[in-house]
Amino acid sequence: MTRALAVGRKELRQIRRDRRTLLILVFVPAFFLLLYGYALNFDIRHVALAVEDRDGTPQSRALVSAFVNSSYFDRVADVFSPAEAERLLDLNDARAVLVIAEGFGRDIQSGRTVPVQVILSGDNANTATTVMGYASNILRAAGAELAGGQGQPPALAVEPRIWYNPELRSTLFLVPGLIAYIAMITAVASTALSIVREKESGTMEQVRMAPIDTFSFIVGKTIPYFLIALASAAIVILASMVLFGLPMRGNWMALGLAMSLFLIGALATGLLISTVADTQQVAFQMALLVSFLPTIMLSGFIFPISSMPTALQLVTYLVPARYFLIVLRGIVLKGAELAHLLPQVAALAVYAAAMLGLASIRLARQRA
Repeated sequence: MTRALAVGRKELRQIRRDRRTLLILVFVPAFFLLLYGYALNFDIRHVALAVEDRDGTPQSRALVSAFVNSSYFDRVADVFSPAEAERLLDLNDARAVLVIAEGFGRDIQSGRTVPVQVILSGDNANTATTVMGYASNILRAAGAELAGGQGQPPALAVEPRIWYNPELRSTLFLVPGLIAYIAMITAVASTALSIVREKESGTMEQVRMAPIDTFSFIVGKTIPYFLIALASAAIVILASMVLFGLPMRGNWMALGLAMSLFLIGALATGLLISTVADTQQVAFQMALLVSFLPTIMLSGFIFPISSMPTALQLVTYLVPARYFLIVLRGIVLKGAELAHLLPQVAALAVYAAAMLGLASIRLARQRA
């Protein structure tokens, strides 16, 4: 451990001399959080709505008002024929058309079930599905209000309850994923360049001659970057709470343990890359390839793992962000205890140990 700390002190002195790298490691993750946190949003607002109101009664106008006042829809046009509605959808001047048939108000007053048509542009399937959900909720709420207790009560009363994110804010879904994504990229990239920098500057030959074993050298290289990455991750999490209202319902110690294991695995991955690459440019490109694509595509950050083909689902077991996201969302959003997340924490520990071991073996061969 004394030798590892000596390497760590040397690395800290090098980082302190390179102020630009230190600023990148500490503050660029927070900048990424601001950029992606505000730019990425799955909430759909201001959907252009055309209205074809064939009834023209107070009840039909109340239904239209319910759509407009929901803040999800903007009334952009009134149409008086299916041909007009089709033209607006073709030109993308409207994304949805609300069609209210004649006799709507009369049927509402008589207590009969009244059909209402909502036509959506399906060129973007995900958007259309979300907008259809908005429209269904508005129609259900507006229908109950317009009925005013008249007629027979419904056979079933649907009262949905959404836990952990009752407002369905996409921010609470995205921010934990952004934390994992930013931490993974910055940690892997930082250590991926460290040994390559030693190679390019010629100091690697001096290290080979020093009386220090490979594992101590790897641990010493990891310690300073681990401390910096942990401080950077803390800044990102606190910024998420202040800027995006991210809650903290669990235990800080449990979160710190999971974050530490995740960062150690990411840093060790960068060290493994640095033993393969010969230049900093190649190391940086490999770091992006190893950290960026798996974290975005195969961790469950954006795309559900259960919807992937079986072969890809098997590959996701090798992605550490998959386990870290479950732990992070469980602790932060659900307040889950660490005992309930032991399989994921164990997977992070195994990954960290495997990467440290592989980096040590690879570097030992180079030093031999």
